[in-house]
Amino acid sequence: MKKCIRRGALLLIALLTHNIHAQSENKAIDLKGRSIQIYTTAKDSDLRLSQNGSQTFGDYKQPLETEISVFVNPNKEFQKFMGIGAAISDASAEVFAQLKKEDQEKLLEAYYDVDKGIGYSLTRTTIHSSDFSRESYTYVEEGDEELNTFSIEHDRKYRIPMIKRAIKAAGGKLLLYVSPWSPPAFMKTNGSMLQGGKLIPEFRQSWANYYAKFIKAYEAEGMPIWGLTIQNEPMATQTWESCIYTAEEERDFLKDYLGPTLEKQGLGDKKIVVWDHNRDLMVNRSNVIFDDPEASKYAWGTGFHWYETWTGAEPLFENVGKVNNAYPDKKLMFTEGCIEKFDAAKYQFWPNAERYGEQMIHDFNNGTVAWTDWNILLDENGGPNHVGNFCFAPVHADTRTQELIFTPSYYYIGQFSKFVRPDARRISTASSRSSLLSTSFKNTDGSYATIVMNKTEESIQYNLFVGSDKASFEIPAHSIQTLIY
Repeated sequence: MKKCIRRGALLLIALLTHNIHAQSENKAIDLKGRSIQIYTTAKDSDLRLSQNGSQTFGDYKQPLETEISVFVNPNKEFQKFMGIGAAISDASAEVFAQLKKEDQEKLLEAYYDVDKGIGYSLTRTTIHSSDFSRESYTYVEEGDEELNTFSIEHDRKYRIPMIKRAIKAAGGKLLLYVSPWSPPAFMKTNGSMLQGGKLIPEFRQSWANYYAKFIKAYEAEGMPIWGLTIQNEPMATQTWESCIYTAEEERDFLKDYLGPTLEKQGLGDKKIVVWDHNRDLMVNRSNVIFDDPEASKYAWGTGFHWYETWTGAEPLFENVGKVNNAYPDKKLMFTEGCIEKFDAAKYQFWPNAERYGEQMIHDFNNGTVAWTDWNILLDENGGPNHVGNFCFAPVHADTRTQELIFTPSYYYIGQFSKFVRPDARRISTASSRSSLLSTSFKNTDGSYATIVMNKTEESIQYNLFVGSDKASFEIPAHSIQTLIY
């Protein structure tokens, strides 16, 4: 009897404690009379991340079905945000080096300064060459399995100087992660860094050692490495640097070679990201790797790209959410996206920017913690690129005229990166019409950022409901707004 009474008392205490905690978590937020600052980027206007007015929260009124509304519930929090940024590739660094000093400073400020620019907080770079390099190269001499000739001297000319300046421009701290496009040719079944091929099994340990050497070499230069992806696009046989891994091959390389090697070499704190390819197969890849406990213990999460849309199909945003739901202890990172098929006549082509806005909103709403654009800067040809695979960047530099060209994509990305800061928490947000896309975050300073996007041909009147408070806005046609309150 005494044991039953004791258990009952403990249960009652636990229940009361839970209720008190739940009540404190769901505390009503009173925003009446508080100001909301509006920042807008809109087609057919001069609005580019422009502050164009403010509104004030008033009393809640039951919304009507005939109204368009965005509902935010700050009591429902989700993933912690890490950051937004882009890759500093060989191509980006080479173009950057051709700019005048004042234009170099202008570009760094535009990307990395929070107040004067859009506040990028993360960067990706490559382990030796990719398609966006002037040529194919590695850090060792051909056939050097022991890696005795390993040297990052190639990167000292362009890439390392730009990364260091980016870190400085970002205030001395920049999350940096790295990715290989292919092992050296002698380690592969096809004897080439290009056209796919696979890692020869006898070179798996040598290749794992290669990652460790690269990380240590970069860190010795004062560039801390947060983490790495195992292989860029491991299911794509490309005309450029590429290497194929089945899900089982990537799993086994991670658990038997890469993970243990990094641990043994004092690099066990580096975050390892699997997949690093399109959303179409990300569920299968995550299932195979994360369902193996010995592989899963080395994996931080899943990286993904957006190129499953190259066939004209709709983006598979739901696959991001499915991985998030199946493996809530793992993280999701968008590791690459760009607008393909460069055409200088389309620098200001608005659908390019809207692709960024739509993808970012859906990816964040499905649990993504970080979002990485591809090349941070390219030239007037969409390169340089050693296989002619030219594409767009948010900013281009015309090396003939020394002109910096800011595309609408830069401003659309900035509507997120400038106002949603590292360690923010995504909060519940829903639109009452499919014509408006929306997402929201709470920053560590207590401020809220709600991003609303309108892809339609008409301006839209809408209400913002935050708890029991309401404000009304108009969003222009083909535009994106960030509301700060």
